[in-house]
Amino acid sequence: MDAILLQVLNGLDKGSAYALIALGLTLIFGTLGVVNFAHGALFMIGAFCAVTLQRVLNLSFETIDETKTDFLGNPLKVKTPYVEAWFGPELGATIIDWAVPLSILLAIPVMILIGLAMERGLIKHFYKRPHADQILVTFGLAIVLQEIIKLWFGANPIQTPPPDALMGVANVGAAFGLDLPYPIWRIVYFCFAAVIIFAVFAFLQFTTFGMVVRAGMADRETVGMLGINIDRRFTIMFGMAAAVAGLAGVMYGPINPPNYHMGMDFLVLSFVVVVVGGMGSLPGAVLAGFLLGILESFASTTWATTTIPGINQIIIYLVAIIVLLTRPRGLMGRKGVMED
Repeated sequence: MDAILLQVLNGLDKGSAYALIALGLTLIFGTLGVVNFAHGALFMIGAFCAVTLQRVLNLSFETIDETKTDFLGNPLKVKTPYVEAWFGPELGATIIDWAVPLSILLAIPVMILIGLAMERGLIKHFYKRPHADQILVTFGLAIVLQEIIKLWFGANPIQTPPPDALMGVANVGAAFGLDLPYPIWRIVYFCFAAVIIFAVFAFLQFTTFGMVVRAGMADRETVGMLGINIDRRFTIMFGMAAAVAGLAGVMYGPINPPNYHMGMDFLVLSFVVVVVGGMGSLPGAVLAGFLLGILESFASTTWATTTIPGINQIIIYLVAIIVLLTRPRGLMGRKGVMED
């Protein structure tokens, strides 16, 4: 039972990242009809927002500490972060320690601006072009963004540790009489993903803006005839989708140290998640994200990889093939999407 629950937790952990990226992909496809292969790059940029803030907070200046000397008796040079000098040693150290969660405040406006610039500057010119053209241009954009990150930050993964208070493990099975230690930050990531997913659905379901967007997704022309600038609202949704991907990347940094190709690593898998869940279906994207994350977790166990070598590498694609053969629209896809 402990092993099964552990694999479920691992699956929910990875499924959270799949679900958040797939949610953004589906928002863009459902509103603009664009297959955005640059969405993984937005996930990567979000992770590097955390790296950037961490480096900014660690900027320091040198002072000479007369109370400390080297082996020759010379006073030592001590580096003091500017944050500690401005806010005091204790508060400054706390701010530096909580750099990753604080990166959310940086990532939201940055990702929205990048999303708006991407949509207005490039993608809007491909609305009426075939999906193959959209895939090629957005995939090319993803490669460009990836190489920019590689040039600026280097090719090696960069550690972005979580706050010390969230670095340990917690016995999540104690309430059920089980010994099931699990990293606290992974639990935090799952809870964070659940909050973001709930917020997106609540925004679309209960706000006037969201209701208009949902109406536009169902019948764009009719909404436009009512005098509503649906294109502007869809552009804003593109920025929101970029923010969702960026936030997913920010909080995933302590789990998988950011590197320049992490966007590509998640992009293909997340696109498969979207297809399995159903193109244009937001609930389908979330359901498929967690479902495939759990399946991948169980397929990565020693028993599974020993019985069927390499099953952990292909399980998601096998599920996608089975789903598309039996239900071309995906698990919860709208009728007519991806069907003849």
